[in-house]
Amino acid sequence: MSTEVLEKIKSGQETLTSWMNHMHETPELAMTETNTSKFIADRLREIGGWEIVEGVGKTGIVATMKVGDGNKSIGLRADFDALPIQEDNSLPYKSTIPGKAHLCGHDGHTTMLLGAAKYLSETKNFNGTVRLFFQPGEETMEGAPAMIADGLFEKFPVDSVYGMHNMPGLELGKFYFNTGKFMAAVDNWEIEITGKGSHGSMPELGIDPIVCGSALVMALQTIVSRNLSPWHNSVVNVGSFQSGLAGNAVPQNAILRLSIRNMDPDDRKMVLDKVRKITKAQADSFNCKVEIREGIPGTVLVNSEEETHWAANVAKETFGSDRVFTNAKPYMGSEDFAFMLEKEKGNYCMVGNGDTFMVHHPQYVFNQELLPVGARYWVALVENYLK
Repeated sequence: MSTEVLEKIKSGQETLTSWMNHMHETPELAMTETNTSKFIADRLREIGGWEIVEGVGKTGIVATMKVGDGNKSIGLRADFDALPIQEDNSLPYKSTIPGKAHLCGHDGHTTMLLGAAKYLSETKNFNGTVRLFFQPGEETMEGAPAMIADGLFEKFPVDSVYGMHNMPGLELGKFYFNTGKFMAAVDNWEIEITGKGSHGSMPELGIDPIVCGSALVMALQTIVSRNLSPWHNSVVNVGSFQSGLAGNAVPQNAILRLSIRNMDPDDRKMVLDKVRKITKAQADSFNCKVEIREGIPGTVLVNSEEETHWAANVAKETFGSDRVFTNAKPYMGSEDFAFMLEKEKGNYCMVGNGDTFMVHHPQYVFNQELLPVGARYWVALVENYLK
């Protein structure tokens, strides 16, 4: 295992930790990360040597460095948006913004890429072009499409692009790769049911959207269990059901928010069609009106074979074969990095966060021991790709 570079990066652990702590204390939600974006750009300017373009896809940043006469280019991507969840822990750098928190580790991802930016700027031990993509809006699947629509790969071309995510439950600091379909397509939908409000003592004068919505939640659970083979992967999750404020009233409206995930395009089409049909049928049966608001169409994250094998081999050379797994199971979680991999070949891997609460849990904590490890992985990719 190569240790010299890792030890040099570790010598700056205090700086890396301070950067992450700042972002953790001041989280911003998807596509509103103006202060976080400015913080990242300011750190890049302090590091020096990077050509910085801000406002790519609204709040995204692209940092470019060219060294020597090499004509190859590599893209590295990190996300930096937070979640609308209240943090529940006693960290000294706990979120200071009520109802918002970095509970997926995007602050750690960005810090790792900044750590790599610092090392690469100091050493310039490569020949070619490095592009760092600091991406907003991953949690809502808006950020990658926004940057792509803003001409990301036309203005900042790369030969291949790479991403990485921490994962609780996997061994700390170990890397997990797989080729082909690695993460599911997600479709985030909102369903609004409109009934007729009434006093709770006279329900016959109203049309109850809560009863309709409750029946709908149960009916939606039959889509996967009764239409797909157990060998196929699909999830229909109703994560939010909001209606009414008073116990003695029949409310006028109910809103359901869904996260629908599929690994196969044909399964996805069937599942989404079933959601539409069942929703309309349930609403009709309860005399309710319904509106389905469909979000950004999802896509499956597919790792290209050659780039995945190459990245895994670089990780083995860097950290040792015992710290790299090449047959990682696919995840039903989703990533808008999938949209980047539709445009360019590349790889998305997992790095173990250890035995912690799962991402999106109020008590999730990103293990800061990963900061130099992730930075070292990025440096290894650059120095090997641009020899």
